[in-house]
Amino acid sequence: MCGPMNSSPEANEIEYGGDGTIVSDMFSLLSLCGSYLNKESKQNSNQKCKLSNPHALVVHCCLALATIAACLKSEGKSSASIILTSSHKKQRSRLSVLAHLSSADDTVKSCLQPHCAAATLALSTLISLENGGQTRSSLCETALALFPRMATLHTLLKLWLSDGSEELCRYNAGLLNLFGLRDGSIGLLETRLKWGGPLAVEQACSVGIPQLLIRLLTDGFSREPSDGKEVLTHRSGLSPLGVAWTLSALSQCLPGGVFREILYKREHLKLLTDMLSDMHLKVLAAWTGLGGGKKGVRELINSVVDILAFPFVAVQSSPNMPSTSASINSGFLLNIGSPGGRIGTENKEMLKTIEHNMPQYFQVLLEVGVPGCILRCLDNLNMEDISRPLAIVAKMVGYRPLALQLLREGLLNPSRVAKLLKGPLAKETLLDFLMIISDLARMSKDFYEPINKAGMVEYLKNFLSNEDPDIRAKACSAIGNMCRHSPYFYGPFAANKVIELVVDRCSDPDKRTRKFACFAVGNAAYHNDKLYEELRRSIPQLTKLLLAPEEDKTKGNAAGALSNLVRNSDVLCGDIVSQGAIQALLKMVSSYSAVALSPSRKDALTESPLRIVLFALRKMCDHTVCRLFLRSSELLPIIVHLRQSPDQTISEYASAIASKANQA
Repeated sequence: MCGPMNSSPEANEIEYGGDGTIVSDMFSLLSLCGSYLNKESKQNSNQKCKLSNPHALVVHCCLALATIAACLKSEGKSSASIILTSSHKKQRSRLSVLAHLSSADDTVKSCLQPHCAAATLALSTLISLENGGQTRSSLCETALALFPRMATLHTLLKLWLSDGSEELCRYNAGLLNLFGLRDGSIGLLETRLKWGGPLAVEQACSVGIPQLLIRLLTDGFSREPSDGKEVLTHRSGLSPLGVAWTLSALSQCLPGGVFREILYKREHLKLLTDMLSDMHLKVLAAWTGLGGGKKGVRELINSVVDILAFPFVAVQSSPNMPSTSASINSGFLLNIGSPGGRIGTENKEMLKTIEHNMPQYFQVLLEVGVPGCILRCLDNLNMEDISRPLAIVAKMVGYRPLALQLLREGLLNPSRVAKLLKGPLAKETLLDFLMIISDLARMSKDFYEPINKAGMVEYLKNFLSNEDPDIRAKACSAIGNMCRHSPYFYGPFAANKVIELVVDRCSDPDKRTRKFACFAVGNAAYHNDKLYEELRRSIPQLTKLLLAPEEDKTKGNAAGALSNLVRNSDVLCGDIVSQGAIQALLKMVSSYSAVALSPSRKDALTESPLRIVLFALRKMCDHTVCRLFLRSSELLPIIVHLRQSPDQTISEYASAIASKANQA
């Protein structure tokens, strides 16, 4: 209906605002109304051009434009030029008309009039089409120059929260049934924050805009006493679309230092989780206006998740994050474009504050029941829409108190896991779920039983043969961690023939998969020799990796796995010798010996696998077959020489090997 009359249905890019379109005519009418409403023009108006109700015309035209823009955005369009046209002259002219109508008499209070509020809404909805890009377009630059200043937006928000706005809000229920009157002002603020950079965030926080946004979210339901009881009285003003913009604006403000006030207060987190209640999500899903339906539910959940994720993303952005904490890659989808992602490099003092206060944040999350709330959200979404809520679950599960509540709330309920893993999951979502299993298993053996009851052994077996190397690698990592603390899974892995697939992955074409497969083999051999026969095939593959141009971490994992294959018995010592494993380890010692003997290159040993290699040789010396081979090797003198290494660990290991090799 809005496209050119002669446009082809097959056209890739249609200009909905070109000459001869309804949109073009509406802008012409708005321009005429703007001139008519101008005080000076009113005094000198042409009597032949009489507009009986210009205010109503502005309202209806602007709502139509806002609806068109919002619909186009919901269809994936990401440029305001399809409505404003590619002509820079028309773009500026049309944006100027809307900006002028949004504050007709140049006073902030006038913005509360319905026609001004509708014009503000049209302006913000049009520009929201540009917000999908990562760089600021020239069109956005033009629009920002016409936007009110931050102080003006602050005053406007305060007016919307004043008692004087109630009558206007009631007008909303009769006409603006697709939008709220306050939406436009919030949309302008959200765009200014998104494109204005740190300075805009600083300005917003300095005048208290985040606090006003919280009040706007709570103002839709005000508590008034009635016969001694509190009654919820509905007050219109923010539509589902406006709520999403408000949450986005709040998220943009978090780096401004208000994160503690927003996220560490129980009542504010309760406000966010109340929005994700089953009742509210069902009402939102039934809402037929813009911002409603399944898409609206997804956008609301994602907006709340982005706010909750801020501290997690900030901590994971730290360059000094220890590997023993939550996995750096867990929930990576939330890191992309998040304000928290810049904290680690741009504001180290704030990062320290966030890290110091994480226990307090966890406590509030637990008190409000956020982990369970997020899990229930998964039930209100289609499988293709669960990526972001599952991503924050992946972040939370890296911290034991949150992991415990997630498990109590049914994270690994067999029916939930089956629904997730048998459905059409996006790759990043599946990787996050595998990371969840891996992090739980790495954290404690207490989680082994629920992982097993969820049926993960069979699922992981299938993932080991997945065509995607990232999934194969994550499956190997999870299996390795499931063998980390105890032999609990040795029996299930053997019964389901998982180990033979893990061994095959040691020669996988993907280097990360090889690295984690070696890690899994090593842990599968650590606790006892129950799986030694299944692991026998890994010896030639591990030996080959030691001599190949692999990452040091992969070589270290391979050496560690060989060490564990002789840790619990000598049943595999014959293969260790005959397959050349000891010889390969000795060659690695020879390769790294110069670095180990140089005091000036001590830092180079930090990532070196040499310590693990020497530890493996020392362990092999416990068995006669290996010890005899080592004693006869022409490379043994190199190890003897390493006793002089300035590195204490290397010196001790070399001394132990030299001593044991000479034993009978």
